[in-house]
Amino acid sequence: MKLNIAVLAGDGIGPEIIAEALKSVQAVCTKFNHELTYKEALVGACAIDATGNPYPEETHSLCMQSDAVLFGAIGSPFYDNNPSAKVRPEQGLLAMRKKLGLFANIRPVTTFPSLLHKSPLRSELIEGADFMCIRELTGGMYFGRPQGRSEDGDTAYDTCVYTREEIDRIVRLAYGYAQKRRKKLTVVDKANVLATSRLWRQVSQEISAEFPDVETEYMFVDNAAMRLIQWPKSFDVMVTENMFGDILTDEASVITGSLGMLPSASVGIHTSVFEPIHGSYPQAAGKNIANPLATILSAALMFEYAFDLKEEGKLIREAVAASMDAGVVTEDISEKGKAYSTSAVGDWVASYIKNK
Repeated sequence: MKLNIAVLAGDGIGPEIIAEALKSVQAVCTKFNHELTYKEALVGACAIDATGNPYPEETHSLCMQSDAVLFGAIGSPFYDNNPSAKVRPEQGLLAMRKKLGLFANIRPVTTFPSLLHKSPLRSELIEGADFMCIRELTGGMYFGRPQGRSEDGDTAYDTCVYTREEIDRIVRLAYGYAQKRRKKLTVVDKANVLATSRLWRQVSQEISAEFPDVETEYMFVDNAAMRLIQWPKSFDVMVTENMFGDILTDEASVITGSLGMLPSASVGIHTSVFEPIHGSYPQAAGKNIANPLATILSAALMFEYAFDLKEEGKLIREAVAASMDAGVVTEDISEKGKAYSTSAVGDWVASYIKNK
């Protein structure tokens, strides 16, 4: 099979972790006789520095021409510490989501036996937890207009907007995933307060009648936040709006014991983007200490979701699990002072794939 991907390494540790993920991608393609073609492009702070635009037109054109996008991270302390900056790296991410039609972010949350003791939650609460968060990506407060500040700068405003069409497509997608899993869907909103949430609940209730084989529950976002901590194993598939999803998925990430272990997929109209959820971690940039496993697992999702290559994705996950069992991990999840570099972990996982 011919695989044509765009590689957007981005900022901070992005180039380092992307390099290790590509080792696994290349190993899998060699093993399964796939023809891999990839091109790199700028996004984020590095793109601003080079072109003045966090998501240049050249980058967008490459993404549109590709079957999938493997993405690292964006963000820079220079822009984080400059509240008056007119252009920011994060604007590139929002522009990419909007222009590529990436309306759904999918984050599987699973636990690893070797990391249970590193979670802030008791092992008996999280052992066996396996659920999926589906976050709407192109609507809500992050994109609503008007947005801004008053002329005197003392009043700020953001507008939360959702249409029936936006809600319908994300909820139907969530039902599709629930049907392939344990047939339970949790719709998260704040329908007791927000008009947009009441539309979410109305549309979801209408759609639920078409999926009688799936158990549907409706939950306010504050209750969902508590349930994630108290009883994470009660969830199968969770779907929610943009801002709620942003917060809840980061909360869910600590269940695994390490933010550096969770991959994600953003799927939509034109192409799909696969990325780790941990951000650019600028303090570690260039030190060869960042955990590449979430990015490698994102590559596994790419094989499965973008190319429908299940065995390839399964082998990558098996290699990641084997590296953790063997203790070949970076300092963030290492034990007894024995830690490996970013590149050493990437080499080990790629070698496992080649020799399996």
